[in-house]
Amino acid sequence: MSGHSKWSTIKHKKGAKDAKRGKAFSKIGRMIALAAQEGGGNPEINFKLRLAIEKARQVNMAQSTIKKAIDRATGENKEQIKETTYEATGPSSLAIIIKTATDNKNRTLAEIKHILSKNKARLVESGSLSWQFEQKGILDLGTVKLSEDQELDIIESGAQDIQKVSGSLLVYTKYQDLQKVKEALDQAKIKIESAELGFIPKNPIKPESSKVGALLSALEEHEDVQEIYTNLDVLTL
Repeated sequence: MSGHSKWSTIKHKKGAKDAKRGKAFSKIGRMIALAAQEGGGNPEINFKLRLAIEKARQVNMAQSTIKKAIDRATGENKEQIKETTYEATGPSSLAIIIKTATDNKNRTLAEIKHILSKNKARLVESGSLSWQFEQKGILDLGTVKLSEDQELDIIESGAQDIQKVSGSLLVYTKYQDLQKVKEALDQAKIKIESAELGFIPKNPIKPESSKVGALLSALEEHEDVQEIYTNLDVLTL
């Protein structure tokens, strides 16, 4: 997760502890429900749901809570959760992609606009900034030290690149190859801390404004915000 301009992981990894635990659970619960809504409630055949459940287990979410999140989207009284992606521009030529999941799009949009306006940023038309990013699969192996055989396994799995960023070893894949590469690494017994689909900036920039941190932190704290990607150079953070 870290090393690909997602503020929540690069700047301050959010865990499920103290007052943040409930908010983390709420975000992951929505992630699970959305994945189940899109591809069904069986993680064996729904890769996106499987990734969401793995995230839930990383923060020690109980199996009963995971099941409730799945039932929320697939049960008799299922709720309609909508995923929406916004693009925004901020201080110092900052480009932001904001992914949200909500049962009240109008409320979420109004609150996101308020956060942006308060921090000298604004929404832009969809597609205005997304060209600055590439969609990729990202696997975070943490601080593991790989053997030569393990490095070969990763290369042969179809991975595009391996980089060490902010202390974590990251494996990048084509967007459509994440599942294939993850399953190959699992079979090779290479421990994966997290796996997800994300956006990588083509031309990272260095943050020049102190307002950038406040803006991204405020967005991250919003309950409906699932993912944040920016064009920041992670090596400067």
